[in-house]
Amino acid sequence: MMKSALAGAVVALAPLAVAAQVTLTSETSSVGSSPHYVDTTLAAALDSAGVATVQVTEGATLTNSVQAVAEGRLDMASAPMILPFLLSRGIGPYSGVGAEEGAKLADGIRALFFHAGSHQIFGHYNSAPIEDIRKLDGLRIWNGPPRGAALTSGRAMAQLLSGLQDGKGYEGIQTPWPDTVATITGGGADAWTSPDGIPSGRQIQLAAAGGTTLYDVPSDLLASELGQQIVAAPGHAPFSMPVDEYRAAYAGNDITIVTDDDTFDSYVTAFAEITSGGMDEQLAFDIVTAFLGAQDRFEQGSPVGPNLALTFGDIDGVSQGACGAVQIKMHPGAIRAYEAAGHTVADCLRP
Repeated sequence: MMKSALAGAVVALAPLAVAAQVTLTSETSSVGSSPHYVDTTLAAALDSAGVATVQVTEGATLTNSVQAVAEGRLDMASAPMILPFLLSRGIGPYSGVGAEEGAKLADGIRALFFHAGSHQIFGHYNSAPIEDIRKLDGLRIWNGPPRGAALTSGRAMAQLLSGLQDGKGYEGIQTPWPDTVATITGGGADAWTSPDGIPSGRQIQLAAAGGTTLYDVPSDLLASELGQQIVAAPGHAPFSMPVDEYRAAYAGNDITIVTDDDTFDSYVTAFAEITSGGMDEQLAFDIVTAFLGAQDRFEQGSPVGPNLALTFGDIDGVSQGACGAVQIKMHPGAIRAYEAAGHTVADCLRP
C-alpha cells in the first residue's frame, strides 16, 4: 500500500509484538475532536484484528488530507463531506486545483463508512457575556481553522445568528486546530463557534479556564429560509437532542446550555472515512469488517462514542449526506463487508 512522508506529530498505534499485515497512513484533526476519536479508535481496532498498523498524524487540516488521499499520497482520512464536493468542482480551498483536475481527483475517492459526530455550537465565557447572540457586531469570533469545511460551517453559523459576514460586522479569528483552545483562553476571541461532539473535549478544556455558555440555533432562525439552506447544504444534516440529555453530557463542568425550547437544535457536519479507489478490495473489506466488529469499542471507549452516528447498520445514503449534492461512492470492498454482515447499501453509493 501507499506510504507518505508526513509532517507533524505521528502516533504509531501498534504494539511491537503484533505483526500486522500492512502499514497504512492516516491523518486526523486535533486531540479531543470527533474525527480524532474515530481515526485513533479505528487504528486500534485494525491493529487488534491483525489487519493493519496505522500511523495517524494528528492536528492535520482535513482539506489537505482529502487532497492527499485523492492524489494517492495518503491511505485514509476522516473527511467532512463538503470537501469532496468542493474538490469535485475545483472551488473554495481547491480553487487552485481547477475544475477539471478537481473532478478527476474527487471521482477517485471512496468511502469506507460514515459518521456525523460534530454539530455546530456558539459559545462565550460567562466573564464576558454576550447579551444577545443575534447581535454580534464588532466582536472577535473564532470560527474555524484558516481554511476548510469547519470554517465554512462556522461562518454560516455566525451569519445565521446575526446576519453578519466574516469581516463585515464582526472579525473572524482563525487558527489551526491545535491552537484553538490556547487562542480562546488567551483572550484572542470574544466568542467562538465550532463543530463539536457530545461531550466535546474542546468545550471541556475551554470551561476549565472559566465558566462558559453554549447555545443552539434559535428555532425561528433554524426554520428560516437561510437556516434550512444551511442545514441542507453539502456536508450538513439536521441535529436535534433533548436538552436534558445534552446538559447531562456536560455534568460536572462549568458549562451552561441555553436553548429556546426543550431540544438542542443545530446542524451536523457529515463525515466519511475515505480512501482511494485504488485500495485493494480485500484490504478495504478487512478494514470495514474490523470496523463493524468493533462497535462496542467505538461506543464504549469514550463518552462521545454513543453520539457519533457511526454507520454500523444499513446505509441509505441520504441520512449520511451522501446521495444529494455530495455524490461520493463507497469502496467495493466496503460494500461487500456491509453486505456480508447482513446490511443493505443504497444503490446511489455504488461505483
